Amino acid sequence: MTGADDVTGADRHDENDEQPAERPAERTGGRHSGPPVDATPPVTPPVTPPMTHAGTHADAETDAAAHAADAADADSGDGDGAATAAHAAADTADAADEADEADEIQTPTRAMPIVQDSDNAGSEPTIAIQTIVQNSDSDSDSDSDDSAPTVAISTITPDGTPDGAATGEGARGGEVDDLATAPVDQEKPDIPSDRTAALLQTARAWLNQDPDPETQAQLRALINAVDDGDTVALSELHSRFDTRLAFGTAGLRGEISAGPNRMNRVLVSQSAAGLATYLWRHAVTGVTPSVVIGYDGRKNSHVFATDTAAIMAGAGVRAILLPRLLPTPVLAFAVRHLDASCGVMVTASHNPPNDNGYKVYLGGANNGAQIVSPDDKAISDEILRVAADEQVPLLPRGQYETAEEDVVLAYISATAGIAHTPRAQVNSVYTAMHGVGWDTTRRVLVKAGFDLPTLVDAQIAPDAAFPTVAFPNPEEPGALDLAYETAREVSAELIIANDPDADRLAVAIPDLSSASGYRRLSGNEVGAILGWRAAALAASPTFDTDDGLTTDDGLAENAGTLACSIVSSPSLRAVADAYRLRFVETLTGFKWVSRVPNLVYGFEEALGYLVNPDTVRDKDGISAAVALLSLVSDLKSEGTTLAGYLDRFSEKFGHFASGQISVRVSELSTIALVMTRLRESPPTHVGRIRVDEIDDFRWGFGDLPPSDVLRIRLTDGSRVMVRPSGTEPKLKVYIDTRSKVGTLDERRAAAQAALDELDRGMRELIA
Repeated sequence: MTGADDVTGADRHDENDEQPAERPAERTGGRHSGPPVDATPPVTPPVTPPMTHAGTHADAETDAAAHAADAADADSGDGDGAATAAHAAADTADAADEADEADEIQTPTRAMPIVQDSDNAGSEPTIAIQTIVQNSDSDSDSDSDDSAPTVAISTITPDGTPDGAATGEGARGGEVDDLATAPVDQEKPDIPSDRTAALLQTARAWLNQDPDPETQAQLRALINAVDDGDTVALSELHSRFDTRLAFGTAGLRGEISAGPNRMNRVLVSQSAAGLATYLWRHAVTGVTPSVVIGYDGRKNSHVFATDTAAIMAGAGVRAILLPRLLPTPVLAFAVRHLDASCGVMVTASHNPPNDNGYKVYLGGANNGAQIVSPDDKAISDEILRVAADEQVPLLPRGQYETAEEDVVLAYISATAGIAHTPRAQVNSVYTAMHGVGWDTTRRVLVKAGFDLPTLVDAQIAPDAAFPTVAFPNPEEPGALDLAYETAREVSAELIIANDPDADRLAVAIPDLSSASGYRRLSGNEVGAILGWRAAALAASPTFDTDDGLTTDDGLAENAGTLACSIVSSPSLRAVADAYRLRFVETLTGFKWVSRVPNLVYGFEEALGYLVNPDTVRDKDGISAAVALLSLVSDLKSEGTTLAGYLDRFSEKFGHFASGQISVRVSELSTIALVMTRLRESPPTHVGRIRVDEIDDFRWGFGDLPPSDVLRIRLTDGSRVMVRPSGTEPKLKVYIDTRSKVGTLDERRAAAQAALDELDRGMRELIA
């Protein structure tokens, strides 16, 4: 691909929303689905005004706040809460989830917040940068005269009133002094004369409200360096302040550092205050909204969580902090268990060590699932208003509650209950990847009756530095090396690994052909076999797998639904068809998978599995581990292994093979050009395999909302998905093939040959 920096076979998973893009140009050639006639983008319903209550923010919006919100609307897009392009290497997963959540194009950015510079809390007026207007249509960062912005400022008096505004009773009554006779200020603050001066003004305003000594010192050093003419420092300051981490359907995620385009206490405080206002706006009359807050073992997780709890309480929201650092699935469970209006989990999942994030769940009709549109936009608008109008040190703080251990015990009991008493014990190895999964996993396994696994000792305790891995993501090369070493020492039958917040599960099995002695199963392989288990449980006893008996409507009685994302293996559809269950595909992200009606099981190829939707509406690496151990235990009692079960799957449903291509680009426009080219000149072949049909999701497809995705269907039954990443400057291609003919070895060979051909052909098409 033109402008590509690197090409890898796998990338991380997107937790972010697939977003609509520009309407495609009319295409010619090939059989394909296009935009509907007179298609128009979906309209976001208006948000009702906030209800009056104690502790809420003022309803009136200033012109500056409106400007920030408008600019944010224009910039809004995929948010999964993920790292920005400036922090592109940060999110890891599909190897990296791309890493998702890793847990996905560049994170969309928001308008620069409108903040006040309050160096002196006394009587001296300060300057608020209200508007930055480009003198040209260019978005360039150039400091040239023809592109330099102009800056509008106003003087803020000590009582918060803009200088020159009417004051006193007459002003409150709507009377305004005659401007011709108004007194003239004798002294005016210096007006920033160029873009750098405006940037420094904004950075100093941010510094004045930062409560964190570490980020204070960091930002002060940058400001001083810019004052001294350091161009590297100036570039870094632009990176931090020219944009803002977007609050999207994955919440927030980014590097811990100073500035609105990083994760820090200012950003988190603004987010908490904005979320509190959103909760009040949507609260049932007479009912106080509530939030439960969890946190993992990453840097600043506890600080961000307590800031959130105190600010939520100060806004009149009932705030409940979980008793200690815990896995993300416990927080997702607690939202429903405590019947909370909202849940906040402070975690960056398997991102690099200096990252953190902020995931939001909604209770009530949302059943504890992660936020989706239009709630993400409504929350973002409130956050931007806080950033424009409020100073973090002045945000009211209140007393919050700390949850009892009962909520953790309830999760342990519910999760252990998904498995029956083990029929055989399994010799397994476990790693927490320096995260928070082990203590809860241990207690679940004990309650379920399983022998405890051998531990990878160096990775078992929470450690925010993640010292033994390059990336704390079990999909990354080398991440499981210590687990392989431990497994060889004890001749383990199975390796199970959680990512740092324990919402994902990696699995490895013995493999004599591998140098390590073990092979990590792909997310599609694990997803398929757990789906087979779930289907058998859901269909029995109304469905006999031997004679195929079903109810009159062709589905198993009270048929449940199996679901996966559109980029996950089609193998789950084959399982659903065989067991007469419903099957649903969703956009990428468990925020979508978890919302499927009558769901009995869902998965994503990036190691995310939902095996107990009645208790948790998010991927859960602990419950998935219990389900898998239970399956392996049953297989062992029958004298077979997980490898043998995978062979049985291929014999029953056909052999499925999957692959990925991930191309990093130096210019985001390159991705758009490639997607446009594929749409305007749809290929007739991929490699030597003929294209049967191309589905364009850009204007929605079936029941799915619009997303920038192309699905290429081949005449041999293979499928190729092409989409931009949601969090990084990457183009991603997912390839899936299937063979149902011949012996098991012949099926494997045929599926792999098709995969290799499609991989070669797609690399040529996107070059």
